[in-house]
This record gives sequence, structure tokens and C-alpha cells, in this order.
Amino acid sequence: MQVDFYHLAATPLERVLPRIAERLVGEGQRLLVVVGDDALAERLDISLWSYAPDGFLPHGRAGAAGEADQPVLIAPSVEAANGARNIALADGIWRDEALAFDRTFYLFGDATIDQARAAWRALGLREDVARRFWKQDEEGKWREGP
Repeated sequence: MQVDFYHLAATPLERVLPRIAERLVGEGQRLLVVVGDDALAERLDISLWSYAPDGFLPHGRAGAAGEADQPVLIAPSVEAANGARNIALADGIWRDEALAFDRTFYLFGDATIDQARAAWRALGLREDVARRFWKQDEEGKWREGP
């Protein structure tokens, strides 16, 4: 399984997550977005509707009607009611349950960088996990880092 670490130092989550979701949905895949804070979940819900002026990403919230049909599902816990094999830990909190997915996007900021470092070290001890670290360059493009 693969874990992609995204350090959100220059671009806010509300702009990064929709791009990841858009790419996955375009490939016919599904995404579970885990966020424990309801206010942040609401902001992500709005950003998925409005991030691009010419479109939106079909998505829903866990517990709402039709959650199983949603290509992107925002949930407070690691329960993929939509059958997703990809998970985004969008609140900066690492959850070991994410290791049951094919791919994990771990998005964190400066406030949760210590948790991210601990997860990086712990996952480095596992042979079944491939880790990648992404950071933005001076032009705002995501580059794989050391």
C-alpha cells in the first residue's frame, strides 16, 4: 500500500483536496475523506462544490441518503460506505485504519507536523508500505521530496 504525505505549507487544504479528488474520480476511482471536525468537513463540502468555476465534484457526507453511490464521501471516521479504496486523512490526524486501503493521502499542516513525523517514522519500519513525501516548490507545484 502507498501513503502520500502532503505538507500543506503554502496552499490550503480546501484547494489541495479537490485536485486529488478530481484526479481519482477522473480515473474512475472513489475517495473517502476523513475529517473529525464538523466545521472543517463543512468547508471541504463547500470547496468540492465550488473549487472550479466550470464544474464540481460529485460527493456527499456520511450518513446522508445515497452515501454508497458517492465517488467522494466525507466522513468523520474510517468507514468507506462508498466502497472507496483510496482515503484522504484531511484533518492532519493519522489513523492506522487507513492502512487497509490501497492508497492513503495524509494531508497535514504545521500544527500537526509532529504527528506526521511520527507516522513517517513508524511507517518506515513496515515493508508493506511505500511512503512518499510531497512539498511545494517556489512556483507552487507539488514535487516529491526526500
